[in-house]
Amino acid sequence: MTEEIRRDDYTEDNIKTLDWYEHIRRRPGMYIGKLGDGAFADDGIYVLLKEVMDNSIDEFMMGNGKIIEVGISEGVVSVRDYGRGIPLGKVVDVASKMNTGGKYDSDAFKKSIGLNGVGIKAVNALSTSFVIKSYRDGKCKFVEFSKGLVQKEYDITDTTEKNGTYIEFCPDGSIFEGYQYRSEYVEHMLKNYTYLNSGLSIRFNGEVFSSENGLIDLLDENMTEPGLYPIIHLKDDDLEIAMTHGDQYGEEYYTFVNGQHTTQGGTHLAAFKEGVAKTIREYFNKNFDVSDIRSGMIAAVSIKIQEPVFESQTKTKLGSKDMVEGGTSIRNYVTDFLKEHLDNFLHKNLETAELMNRKILASERERKEISGIQKLARERAKKANLHNRKLRDCRYHLCDAKTKDEAKNEMIDSSAIFITEGDSASGSITKSRNVNTQAVFSLRGKPLNCYGLTRKVVYENEEFNLLQAALDIENGLETLRYNHVIIATDADVDGMHIRLLLISFFLQFFPELVKSGHVQILQTPLFRVRNKKKTLYCYSDEEREKAIKALGPKPEITRFKGLGEISPDEFRHFIGKDIRLEPVNLRRDDAVKELLDFYMGKNTQSRQNFIINNLVVEEDLVK
Repeated sequence: MTEEIRRDDYTEDNIKTLDWYEHIRRRPGMYIGKLGDGAFADDGIYVLLKEVMDNSIDEFMMGNGKIIEVGISEGVVSVRDYGRGIPLGKVVDVASKMNTGGKYDSDAFKKSIGLNGVGIKAVNALSTSFVIKSYRDGKCKFVEFSKGLVQKEYDITDTTEKNGTYIEFCPDGSIFEGYQYRSEYVEHMLKNYTYLNSGLSIRFNGEVFSSENGLIDLLDENMTEPGLYPIIHLKDDDLEIAMTHGDQYGEEYYTFVNGQHTTQGGTHLAAFKEGVAKTIREYFNKNFDVSDIRSGMIAAVSIKIQEPVFESQTKTKLGSKDMVEGGTSIRNYVTDFLKEHLDNFLHKNLETAELMNRKILASERERKEISGIQKLARERAKKANLHNRKLRDCRYHLCDAKTKDEAKNEMIDSSAIFITEGDSASGSITKSRNVNTQAVFSLRGKPLNCYGLTRKVVYENEEFNLLQAALDIENGLETLRYNHVIIATDADVDGMHIRLLLISFFLQFFPELVKSGHVQILQTPLFRVRNKKKTLYCYSDEEREKAIKALGPKPEITRFKGLGEISPDEFRHFIGKDIRLEPVNLRRDDAVKELLDFYMGKNTQSRQNFIINNLVVEEDLVK
């Protein structure tokens, strides 16, 4: 009887067809990845800007317009390019009809980023206000939209403006709640465009960005200390490579396809890694271990191909295998390029070749010194994971390969591991977490100050060994198991010290984990202010004062001194959809060695003076 009722309930009325803008607004993640409020560089509001910028960059790559003007004020974004301008009769279609655009014509856009005709439609649908103007041969077409729908379409008029396109949009606050553009993320994106497009100038809120040296400038901007030898720069029409070695552990890569920053790498990065190892082995005529060649390597790779295939709409990983032109595989193209150009460079620059050789030999010696320790450490880590002593994993990593594959797109971005101190804090988070995507790693007391120590300590120290194994970063970030590595400690002196020790560990041995934006600090409330009707959680003294005024006379005020004092029921509010995370960022001017030496080195007089001059006691905080 139940089955018959279910069949009767499933009728033609249950089948619905959504308009294009409705589908984008219901499933924004399919089009722009995660949403977010702008706290992270890959949040959706930056993808909206990127989708508009990509069209302007494509115009520049086709030889049209050398200047792009970008403005952001009070959450409203504007982009003006000086390309050819959209054909005036198609302005509405380009902004509001799916699978419509000039990039399907490969003669017009040979090596474009956006090939699927979705980009600015997604921006349009996800904005409360979207304005598009096309200036073309003395004429202008102007259309206003809201949430994908035309609000006003103006007739074509005469204009004295130069050819090009102007787009202005305001992201929908109901989708991007509390969003705010961070200038450092916007500037980083815009600078990348200039590094990849010599001759392009981008004007952003009064500043002008341009680059004369391409990927050399990109590495100089991102490296926190000089390389061991001058940056090697190799270039032809469709491939540009810049590379050096740093006095650091791990590898660091910046990869691009047709100007698109492929943060997750892909075919071109795999080809580079294979090609660079093969070329260096052949040049030195030594069978170096691949890990020794790539240890400390810092490189940028930019490739241009026709009709690139990405693994998602946000284009963060290249899936293409063929170059299309001539059918040459990307693998063969990149490896052949390196075999010729890198080999020639090393033969002509013997001093650079010798410095590279020394770095590889030093990595080889260290690897051999700790090889026995590594083996024992891996075995200890496996046994510890079996007994679940330190790591309470999430279901995503415990499910079988098929299930994981099906859930990957939805879960990998939100996967997180909380690194906590003590049993009470880890217990609260464990009971409150989303077991599908959130894991917990429990520290036992304060970790070791690893500043100045070699990588040997990672395997000898149980805490570091098990943490490295839990993250699976021994051989680089490609196997990183969690997108968010969240340090969750108390907001007291001991908690701050543990934060600093953990950040020191990552900076010392896995700096790329920090540079890639994976390391974050969990922000938890300092106060709970409540009356019989309402409860407010406050993250600062200012928020506490506002809450007291909002709730009226004599509300109950509780100060949380540690994570363990927050009940699991309350903790769910702080690690769910409203989680507050503060990314640990590294800037170009951050000299890592100097910072670590000051804060984590010997107790120097300068640090003692700093502590004395900046001392804040508990009484001051209460006041």
